[in-house]
Amino acid sequence: MRMLLVSTLALLVTSCSSISKRHSEFDRPSKSQGVQLPPSQQTASEKQVGGVGQQLPQGKALSAKIRELESAGDYLGALEESVRLSVSAQNPQDQESFRLKSVEIVEGKLTQDQLLKVTRDSDYGFARGYALFRLGENALEERDKDQARKYFASIGDFLPGSDLAIRAQDILSQLESSKFVNSKSIGVVLPLTGKNAAIGAKALRGVQMGLGLNSPASGFRLAVMDSEGNPDNARRGVERLVKEDNAIAIIGSLLSKTAPAVAAKADELGVPTIGLSQKSGLTEIGPSVFRNALTSEMQVQHLVRTAMEDFGLKRFAIIYPNDPYGVEYTNLFWDEVLARGGSVTAVQTYNPKETDFRYPVQRLIGTYYIEARADEYKMRAKKSTETEKKKSVRQESQAIDVLPPIVDFDAIFVPDSAKAMGQISAFLSFAGVKGIKLLGTNLWNTPGLAKRAGAFANSLIFVDSFLPAISTHARFFQEYKAIYNEDPGLIEIQAYDAALILRQLVIQGSNSRESLTRELGQLKKFPGALGALNMSPEREVQRPLVALTLDKNEIVPLKIKK
Repeated sequence: MRMLLVSTLALLVTSCSSISKRHSEFDRPSKSQGVQLPPSQQTASEKQVGGVGQQLPQGKALSAKIRELESAGDYLGALEESVRLSVSAQNPQDQESFRLKSVEIVEGKLTQDQLLKVTRDSDYGFARGYALFRLGENALEERDKDQARKYFASIGDFLPGSDLAIRAQDILSQLESSKFVNSKSIGVVLPLTGKNAAIGAKALRGVQMGLGLNSPASGFRLAVMDSEGNPDNARRGVERLVKEDNAIAIIGSLLSKTAPAVAAKADELGVPTIGLSQKSGLTEIGPSVFRNALTSEMQVQHLVRTAMEDFGLKRFAIIYPNDPYGVEYTNLFWDEVLARGGSVTAVQTYNPKETDFRYPVQRLIGTYYIEARADEYKMRAKKSTETEKKKSVRQESQAIDVLPPIVDFDAIFVPDSAKAMGQISAFLSFAGVKGIKLLGTNLWNTPGLAKRAGAFANSLIFVDSFLPAISTHARFFQEYKAIYNEDPGLIEIQAYDAALILRQLVIQGSNSRESLTRELGQLKKFPGALGALNMSPEREVQRPLVALTLDKNEIVPLKIKK
């Protein structure tokens, strides 16, 4: 799904009148993150060649002939000339300049066929080694490990003892170790120490149950690596699971900062991995990366579909915390509403540490900026029996009493905790907002929701993957409670399903990493802990979702009135 990100919405909405609350689709909350160009868009001098990290020195004049050949598109001719000059130039500095120019051409200018031609022609000298490395990288991208081994193994013949040859040997070692597979060995990378140890332990319980390790007849072996919440540790953990434990697949990681490291290293080694993190874009890392998690995209799609198709809601307001969670969900919600033909008529942000939601609510409903509704305010103030003297031009304290709220929306989306929703709903009630729905995420699926919702207790719509009150009858819930004397949560459920999927596919005959990756991609109607699981084309496990609400102070599945 596309995500439009521009300057921070908080600055926009606080600098303009709430009476004009309709915004263009470009007024989106933004993420304060730098943007790194993909390798294909970096300049040749910015690229690291074969992991060596060399850059073309600035200010070194290249021969006119090389420039002419490059301008004409004759990159092989330019390479031959630069290689020749790297040997015949008058001083060492010029020789190094032409050598680096040769590497630049090999790395960024040659096609596959041209690279092959370079490796076969002695006129290209040392450049043949760099061409072989590039061919090896291309073969790995195409998942042709045998061909990649041939290319990397030949580099030492042309560049013996070089950094590039050492790097090639490291890759060969990884490829060699990845050949050995124990189909009954499953690896897991989780934060088992540090501040996230508690959730890591929960996930580990789920994985152990999914592999049947509570039974001596399981036959499976679980190799566990503690990431400590550190990406480098997570990356090294994957290497050990592959090289030392010969794991056929890896489960993990839970954390957004370690999940990409696990996925990237596992994909590099050709090992299928099932991530448990909600980190955006995780499965885009590579074709062997899968995910089993209730993602923000899944929740928003189900929530908006329920609101618009089942309840006929068309106009929406959003009030969200200015933190990564709030920004991500706001963008996704906004996109989904527009994609389905709805509109977002009002948006307001607030500090995630906010405890007094009076002013954010006033801005949302158009009662904060009195000067924007001056005539209306004066007219209503005259009719009021209030005798209190004017305190200021703005008069925030009186505005919410004198001016009626502008409610040009059918529902308000609040991507925040149940506690924050409760505080917001209280101010909405005080301001006279009624007859609308409040929409939320699975953060609302928590005990005590009814006490927080107040007057909106019968107007909530939120989504989650399970409801404890009705899920306790599931076999997994009963077995988990019998072992650990407590009910499992979503983390344990997702970890259990990931391990169960791998276990069943291996039992059914997927005894290589390639066949296991293929079968994971074709997963259909797999009986998970809470219902059937299907793999999407984006390699996301489509978890069962249910729309929830409150009824008689209890969280229950939402009944759709047709």
